Amino acid sequence: MSSWKKASKSNQKVHRERHQPESRKHLGLLEKKKDYQRRARDAERKAKTLHLLHKRALNKNPDEFYHHMIRSKLKDGQHHEQDESEKDEHSKEQIALMQTQDLKYVTMKRTIETKKIKRLQSQLHMIDFANTVPNTHIFFVEDDNTNDGTVAESTEFDLAKHLDTHPDLIERKTNRPRLSHLDKINLTVLNPYEIKKANALKQQAYQELTKRIEREKELAIVQQKLAIKKALQQPRLQKPKKIQKGTKDAPPVYEFKYERKK
Repeated sequence: MSSWKKASKSNQKVHRERHQPESRKHLGLLEKKKDYQRRARDAERKAKTLHLLHKRALNKNPDEFYHHMIRSKLKDGQHHEQDESEKDEHSKEQIALMQTQDLKYVTMKRTIETKKIKRLQSQLHMIDFANTVPNTHIFFVEDDNTNDGTVAESTEFDLAKHLDTHPDLIERKTNRPRLSHLDKINLTVLNPYEIKKANALKQQAYQELTKRIEREKELAIVQQKLAIKKALQQPRLQKPKKIQKGTKDAPPVYEFKYERKK
């Protein structure tokens, strides 16, 4: 009996899907079940998307603001992103500061930085800091005439004796006391560690002063940009003309035409 079943199964015809009839061949291939499922899922996905967009449009607040509203424009019925060359080349720090703070806050921070700079300058006086310019002080002495009529430089001139100071202090531009003053000063003996520590503190103070000066310059630029932005928002009869775009190191330049006040 089992052998009969096996024989009968082997004689069964292989099931093949129905093809498109010859009369409907011009319509293309006959849609199968997997094609229908794929088309149904795609239609369902599109229907859900349209339903979600319709729901968002109904719940949208007409007074809500998006930055993309001013960073894109409509041209020939298509949206285009704003060109980067049209934007002011601000640094990231300036953009974040301009977006979160106002003109009064920037003015207050700049005033604080200015006071700190004045206090540090009163303590340091910028003496012998970043001394990269060589000393070009020229002393004129009596000329030594040679036998051939030319003038030779004096080789017997003692600069330390002329300045009345120690030879090790000649290279200094400031704080160069005379020998008479050195005799009256009670110099304390400092070990190399204390000298190194004092120089490190001095260098640290100068670095802090440099950073605060740079910070004050950046705040000044931001303050000018905010002031110009505030002036542009005021109602005017004639629109100001933009002469120069704003950059990282300079605010934009506008030309405001004179308006007679009635």
